[in-house]
Amino acid sequence: MKILKISLIAALVCATSVSADDAKPKRSLKGNMTEVYNTLPKSVDNIGDAFTEGVFYGRLRANAFRWDWRDSDNGDNIAFGAGGSILYKTAPLHGFSATMGLYYSNSPIANWRQNANDVSNVKSGKDTFSRYNVKKDGDWQMAVLAQAYLQYNISKTDFKLGRQMFESALTASNDTKMIPNTFEGVSVESNDVPQTNIKAAYFTAQKLRDHTTFHDVLTFEDSSGESWNNNDDSGVHKGLTYTAVKGKSNNLVVAAVSNKSIPNLKIDATYTAVPNMLSSVIGELNYAIAMGGFTLTPGVRYMKQFDNGAGKIGGASLAGGVTDANAAAKGYKSGNSLDTSLWMARLVGSVGAFKGQVGYSKVEDKADIVAPWRGFPTGGYTRAMAQLNWKANAQTIMFEAKYDFGKADILEGFSTTARYAIQDSDEKKQASGGQADLTIVHIDLNQQITPQLDAKFRLGVVSADNRTGGKDKDSYNEYRFEVNYLF
Repeated sequence: MKILKISLIAALVCATSVSADDAKPKRSLKGNMTEVYNTLPKSVDNIGDAFTEGVFYGRLRANAFRWDWRDSDNGDNIAFGAGGSILYKTAPLHGFSATMGLYYSNSPIANWRQNANDVSNVKSGKDTFSRYNVKKDGDWQMAVLAQAYLQYNISKTDFKLGRQMFESALTASNDTKMIPNTFEGVSVESNDVPQTNIKAAYFTAQKLRDHTTFHDVLTFEDSSGESWNNNDDSGVHKGLTYTAVKGKSNNLVVAAVSNKSIPNLKIDATYTAVPNMLSSVIGELNYAIAMGGFTLTPGVRYMKQFDNGAGKIGGASLAGGVTDANAAAKGYKSGNSLDTSLWMARLVGSVGAFKGQVGYSKVEDKADIVAPWRGFPTGGYTRAMAQLNWKANAQTIMFEAKYDFGKADILEGFSTTARYAIQDSDEKKQASGGQADLTIVHIDLNQQITPQLDAKFRLGVVSADNRTGGKDKDSYNEYRFEVNYLF
């Protein structure tokens, strides 16, 4: 492992010296920190050139976090991560190519991290290190081959086999920290049908952002009962433990289609399933209406979750522990079913450098939504930073405004986003992990310093009612700062 870490650092230094003077970046970042490849290897006709004509991509990054609970008894926490990644893509040979991505993160500043015995307190900053590795042997570093796949391209269709990112309604790389969320398996993506994108995947394992090994896509805790060595995402169902699910299917199937055949209308449909456990279908419509220089886009999204056996094992609540016998006391109508639904609506308006929207979401008062694959069910509609607002009977309204100062010729490369959300939770469900009612103010300040260098400051202010019993467990201020350099 030490050799692997030293090799990565050496590769980053070498790649920086070769590419620092390149005028055009080989990659750029979207607002959600996913990477766009501007330069890809060109096809070759022999295996030697497939390697010599391949392309390296580097990234240096740092993330700092501070989380201040309004009630200090909850445990304020800090975190800092520095590191990066080096990716290599071979040149395509008769349609075949390969990609490998090695990622590294370290928390080297003792005064800007928790004590090893306090890592359970860390919230959003936990993805800069592995809690499991710190607990096991005090290791604050992560080095992992998060991407390693073979690819075959024919026409406008790509097949991938191995470790990879996969973006869909409920699966995402969510690469906003140090190391992305990736999956092991096979996928296909096709744009051969005009105005249509089709995706499908079958995954047997997942690696969350703060993990160095791949693990189950659904189950919580490993065979020894260790929760930080399996799927411990914030959206995981803690009642679906490895022991409880043992012998059942634990693979992830995804199929998605997006179509723009009708002018101004975008249609999306996604099917996600862990066979014989649970599944869901999501449908979404967005229609753009041009009004002179102003564009108005109404959108709706509906999700239906089907219980195919998981509810009987883990219960209706993500927190676990809900059964038919105690369902009413914990705020649920049924204790052993995960059948539920979620619907959302939004209205987006944009003109020049400004874009604003208002969104609303409502979860049916039946069961919680299970989504531990880093794609957020309410994302793009009502999800604010660090919030999980898909517990049963939760409803949220959110106002969002974005302004691109560079596009307005005011300040080159600078943009800002502000969100204000009102989240109405079901007080009856506080006995099973539910929050109190709260409001969220979320502000992002983004500065592209050069085509390769980006910086972002993020602020979250959450003000919540007291929980039943008079305790404020949900109010906090959160501060984040990140820097990314692509080469």
